[in-house]
Amino acid sequence: MTKYILNRLLIAIPTIFGVTVLIFLAMRVLPGDPLQLIFSESTGIYVLNDEELAAARASLGLDKSYPLQYLDWMGDILSGDMGSSFWTKDPISAMLIRRGPISAQIALMAVVFSWLIGVPVGMLSAIRRNSLMDHLSRVGITIFIAVPSYWLGLLIILFTVLVFSWRPPITIIQLWEDPLGNLSMTFLPALALGLPLAAAIARFARSAALEVLYEDYIRTARAKGLTDYLVIWRHVFRNAMLPVVTTTGLALGGLLGGAVSVEKAFAVPGLGSLLVQGLTERDWSMIQNLVLIYGLIYIFVNLIVDISYAFLDPRIRYD
Repeated sequence: MTKYILNRLLIAIPTIFGVTVLIFLAMRVLPGDPLQLIFSESTGIYVLNDEELAAARASLGLDKSYPLQYLDWMGDILSGDMGSSFWTKDPISAMLIRRGPISAQIALMAVVFSWLIGVPVGMLSAIRRNSLMDHLSRVGITIFIAVPSYWLGLLIILFTVLVFSWRPPITIIQLWEDPLGNLSMTFLPALALGLPLAAAIARFARSAALEVLYEDYIRTARAKGLTDYLVIWRHVFRNAMLPVVTTTGLALGGLLGGAVSVEKAFAVPGLGSLLVQGLTERDWSMIQNLVLIYGLIYIFVNLIVDISYAFLDPRIRYD
């Protein structure tokens, strides 16, 4: 197990390097120079001459060659300095520390909702195959998979506003500061993200459970006199969870990265909203660091998913 983890971490090094290079080059190749955006004549605010524009570029290190700019960026990252926002001058690390827990909480709550709903529905649908409950659950699964999270979020907002006169908080409320106020801000976005994920998990759980239910060792377990509860819990459930864990891991990486559309719909001040702000304002430093964090999250989550296979399926061993 230790050797496998070390090998995966070594493989992650070139992956992280490739991600950083792609992010760096994309920010330089894509159109949208923040200096031109600020100081162009079309803004009517303030115009720099060529010398002043060159001085501004030099102060930001944009006058250096691309390799030197990349090395400077990596040096800052390794030293823990993510720089400051181009517009507000606020430290990016401080904004991440402030907003990150909100996005992480919404993502984890969405995963919990999806498992609490999706796993029981998928397992019961497989156990009672071709029953009325199975047909109804498959219809519901198809609907929620097809419905985008942001559209479901808008429906939830309309319902809560019209029926309960709910209004989302406009400030960041951490869970340890005000639990009720925090839940009022995170519960509905997590539900909007969790329902489509629950439908996907229910679909994979049903398919996997149907395959396991007809295996020889399941018939052997029943022939030995084990109750249906023990057969399902000890043998069917664990083996049927492999595709569910994979789906959850991939989805969790995206959710932790920030569900942009849902956060914007619910006016949640998380990482997704911060990314939208950075893209709108062409804030290079903010976008580079946020996308880098998303890449690291994906790599870490995939590693955790791979390791979890050994605990779910005894046939899998990492020697």
